[in-house]
Amino acid sequence: MWSLPSTSTNNPQGDVILKLGLFTALFGSLTFDELLQELKRYPAITAVELGTGNHPGASHVDVDALLSGSSAATTFGRRIADAGLTISALSCHGNPIHPTAEIASHDDEVIRRTILLAEKLGVPVINTFSGCPGGSPADTTPNWITAAWPPEFAQALDWQWNERVIPYWQKTAAFAADHGVKIALEAHPGFVVYNPETLLRLRAATGTSLGINFDPSHMWWQGIDIPTAIAELGDAIFHFHAKDVYVNPANKARNGVIDTKSYLQMAQRSWLFRSVGWGHSEIDWKGIVSALRLSGYDYVISIEHEDALTSIHEGLTSAVGMLSRMLLTEPAVEPWWA
Repeated sequence: MWSLPSTSTNNPQGDVILKLGLFTALFGSLTFDELLQELKRYPAITAVELGTGNHPGASHVDVDALLSGSSAATTFGRRIADAGLTISALSCHGNPIHPTAEIASHDDEVIRRTILLAEKLGVPVINTFSGCPGGSPADTTPNWITAAWPPEFAQALDWQWNERVIPYWQKTAAFAADHGVKIALEAHPGFVVYNPETLLRLRAATGTSLGINFDPSHMWWQGIDIPTAIAELGDAIFHFHAKDVYVNPANKARNGVIDTKSYLQMAQRSWLFRSVGWGHSEIDWKGIVSALRLSGYDYVISIEHEDALTSIHEGLTSAVGMLSRMLLTEPAVEPWWA
């Protein structure tokens, strides 16, 4: 069973070994049987992150059936193990604090059922978003606030955190802890948790059962240095996505990095999600792996493939090949030269 990484960042952790995984949402058109067959093409992948509803969908998991009886869950787990895989996380990214009550209730229910399923399957962590409420009790659409002025923005942000964000996640984090499950929030612009500072603010208010699913792609285009962010977050890192982003220098120079154009307008956008290695160099990714080892993170690097410039197979093969060259699979040595 996976355990939380060490908080020490003074020396490499000798027992820190990373595994390569895959967020299977990219194969959402395949059945579970077809997914297991497809993964045989990628023997380096030894863990899967499975969607259980909300934005990722639940193409490969029948949540109701697995929760209804022990035999279905046992059979499902055995099939994963027989394929040489483990489940790194169950993912249900949604907005459980949406200002529309029906949406919030639906996404919250999916999160709670995902927690129960994780407990049943022995999966230590679930991934989701922090969500974003409206700017007032009267709003019906989320309001992501990015500036402290004019003053009503600061007032609305204070209301969001104190009346919606902290109360909801205190309750939900406690529910997860009662069931022996960790919650990893994926920091993402558009939601109240979008960088290390906002994640640590919410963690301070809710406790250590809440941490981060660290996706560097969402931070790179904000101008965040990834090794610095990893060191800042330390043992709050519960899960890790391997996804790259390419920042177009000319478009950024003209318009900055806040970009609301469709992802289909690839040539016009300031940035695009890319396969690992197509946005940042191998030395950048080696720096990430080294920073994770220094932080004590000893779990899964889960590839999230969202690259519209490649086929699924070609983009995923490229990511697997690059990450396979740099994941450290042996314990570090004592510095005999020191």
